[in-house]
Amino acid sequence: MVMPSGVTPAPSAVPPRKQPDAPTSSPVPDADVPRIVPRRNVGRWITAGLALLLFAMVLNSVVRNDAFQWSVVGRYFTTSAVLDGLLLSLWLTAVVMVLGFLTGTVLAVMRLSGNPVLRTLSWGYIWIFRSTPPLVQLLFWFNIGALYPTLGLGIPFGPQFLTVQTVNLLGPTLTAVIGLTLHESAYAAEVVRGGILSVDSGQTEAAQALGLSRRRTLRRIVVPQAMRSIVPTAGNMLIGTLKGTSIVSVLAVHDLLYSVQLIYNQTYQIIPLLMVATLWYIAVTTALSIAQFYVERYYARGNSRSLPPTPLQRLRLQLTALRLWLRKTTAADARPAIGGDR
Repeated sequence: MVMPSGVTPAPSAVPPRKQPDAPTSSPVPDADVPRIVPRRNVGRWITAGLALLLFAMVLNSVVRNDAFQWSVVGRYFTTSAVLDGLLLSLWLTAVVMVLGFLTGTVLAVMRLSGNPVLRTLSWGYIWIFRSTPPLVQLLFWFNIGALYPTLGLGIPFGPQFLTVQTVNLLGPTLTAVIGLTLHESAYAAEVVRGGILSVDSGQTEAAQALGLSRRRTLRRIVVPQAMRSIVPTAGNMLIGTLKGTSIVSVLAVHDLLYSVQLIYNQTYQIIPLLMVATLWYIAVTTALSIAQFYVERYYARGNSRSLPPTPLQRLRLQLTALRLWLRKTTAADARPAIGGDR
């Protein structure tokens, strides 16, 4: 029905329906609430127990085996010959990794270049040095004097201004540096190339839209984001290079393994001296793994909102959880005694 303008309709005479009162729920005592019990993984605990039992058996066989001669290990662990060999191994690892990644970065950029000549040369280098074992490369460079007795600097097919004997130029240590660097640079090139390809192409397109040059885009935008993919593999290469330096002992380079070999060739205590080298490799590898964790955590800042906790933070959380559990257990044990006194 249409009401004339200015007329207010009368209120309805029908009273509104009264809503029924909501039922009041009586509080349920805590004792009646069912307690959620997590599922017991019996198989997991059995497997963990067997693994701990096996570990204890192996540890017992190592510690209580007199053939290891742990007293001899402790006597030679910090001798000057062993420490000098360790320092040479660390120096060789650092030099090879720095030179290898510098050369590998150049090879990776050449591999991604639009120039077919540079791309083919880079691919050929990586193909040759990845296909040859590192020991073969070291022996080849050690005997390079058989192919090139002299090395000269001058005009191609013309006079030479400087000539040097290869035997006098390439000693064992320099040969080891050259051979390992050329070998590692081939792998580093693929690591860097994979990291660059892992960056979204939209980042490069955005940089080009802003007018940035290709070199600046690569240095400022692509490489920092590619480090998230490069660092884990580079850390594994670093540890592998440290262990791989032991093969330079065939060239009579006084690294850690060769220094140990010189000692046990005189004392005939082979097993304890090999344990000295093994423990030093384990200690240095552990330190490098910890450093790798923090470097990965540094470059993960822009990718994840919450960074993974450090080992110290994880230990602090575990101690806090243990403290809360002990406090809760102590309070639960003291509650019945208080009630009984009343």
